[in-house]
Formats: sequence, C-alpha cells, structure tokens
Amino acid sequence: MAHALDIDQLRTFLAIAELGSFTKAADAVNKTQSAVSMQMKRLEERIERPIFVKDGRQSRLSEDGHRLVEYAQRMIRLNDETMSAFSEASIVGRVRLGLPDDYAERLLPQVLAAFARLNPAIETSVQCQGSIFTGQMVERGDLDIAIVPSGDCVRLPGEVIRREPLHWVAPANLCIHCEETVRLALGPTTCSWRRDATTLLDRINRPYCISYTSSSAAALIGAVQAGLAVAVLPESAIRSGMRILGESDGFPALPPCDITLLRAASATDPVHDALCAHIRAAIGNVSTELMAAE
Repeated sequence: MAHALDIDQLRTFLAIAELGSFTKAADAVNKTQSAVSMQMKRLEERIERPIFVKDGRQSRLSEDGHRLVEYAQRMIRLNDETMSAFSEASIVGRVRLGLPDDYAERLLPQVLAAFARLNPAIETSVQCQGSIFTGQMVERGDLDIAIVPSGDCVRLPGEVIRREPLHWVAPANLCIHCEETVRLALGPTTCSWRRDATTLLDRINRPYCISYTSSSAAALIGAVQAGLAVAVLPESAIRSGMRILGESDGFPALPPCDITLLRAASATDPVHDALCAHIRAAIGNVSTELMAAE
C-alpha cells in the first residue's frame, strides 16, 4: 500500500531545494534546523529513496530529489487551491517590494519564486529603481519593503542583512585599467560606491575620468563587458569575462558593501513579516553577533 505524503514536509523540502540550505530553509518555514532534518528523514522513509546526498560538509539534492521537486510543487499547489476554495477566511495579502536592478535579476527568478511557492496567498509587487528613490518611496509609505546599499539611504534606518566585498572590475581580455587616465563607469553623485571610489583614487593621485554614469547596474556591467570602462561592483554582481583589479594593478582596496533591508512604518502586517524573514534567510549573511561586535 502506498504511503501518503505529508504536505508540510513537502513545503520544507521545496524550501531547501529553492534556498540551497537546511539552515536558510529552517528560517523560511519557521522551524528549527533539527526539526527540518527530522522532516526530511521522515520524507525519505515515506518515499523509500534518498532525496539528499552528501557533498563535503553540505547536502545537495539527489537524482530522486530533483524528480521529487516537480511532484511536490504540483501537490502543494493543488492542496492550496483546494483549501482556498473551501476556506471561509482565506488569508490574502499584498507586499510592495523595491530593489535595484542587479538584485532584481538575481532575486526574482530564485528568492521571490520560492517565496511565492511557500506563500501562494501573498501577492508581491516589485519596483526596480535607484536606491535613493527607492528609500524615499519606503519613507513615504509608497513601498513596504526595500533592499538597498546601506550608504545610499542614510535618512532611513534599516537592518544590515548582507555584507560582501566591493571590487574594481575591468574586462578580462583588455588592459583599459593600464591607461594613464583610467575611465570609470559609476553610479550617480548620490551613490556611496562612487564617493568611496573617487576618494580613494584622489588619495593616491591616480588620474581618472568618469566616462559613464548610471543608476542601473546593468548599464555599468555593460560598459565593462564592452571594454569601455572600469566599474565598481559587489562580488555577487561580477560576471564571466571580468577581471578583479587589486593594489598590484594600482587600485586601492574598497570598503565592503553592506546591503540593508528597509521597512516602511506602516508595514506591520504578517505578510510583511513573512517576506522580511524570507529575504533574511535567502540572501542574508550577517549574523547579529557580527554586527554587535562592531
């Protein structure tokens, strides 16, 4: 006789598959890591197949685990549709999220897709704007939540959730960084990365000119890929065909990039809590202990 599958276990399994980590999935589904591990052990017992394999100290989906993903998605979708059809008090919510275009490119297909699967009754509307404008929209209450570089929104307090290195980046197959006056592709004058970059170059008397200015990360990346300029980008935005420049190339080390989660004063509903928790779990890498130590 076939065993019945547990919907809650399947939700947890999909969170792991989407977020790539038992720890992050535990935060996303509001369970302890030991509870998540136990759920996955029981799920494997039910289907009588291993759905994870060890990869060093990490776990990844097995071949059967990859097969299970589609079935789990279909079962959860049908379960949620059924419960919604017969529920007299179905919880429906809407969240307005703002983020820069480079984060939108990475968040929309992965993190937000996972959030939609875990929270099918919550509608997420996304706006991609420059970080200054995005911060102002949160302050006015036109957006509920935003993800922005910390230095660009000093008027609005936020929660630092991610820290990553910031790099000078040039095309890998050209030596434009060797020119006597280096051409730069940077954000607008309000951009904190631009201020840091020009201050450091002024300090070492390195000649430069700002040839391309844009609040769009895609435009700055395009200038590098076309061999037109050197840009300043966070580590997660670096593409193949780019070269990271260091002090041996005549470019001083940049300060790290802090990513802040902003929340409007009016964003106090459970739907807002759910999205904030999901974003922290999916892209956050800054512990409370690290921030307290600083």
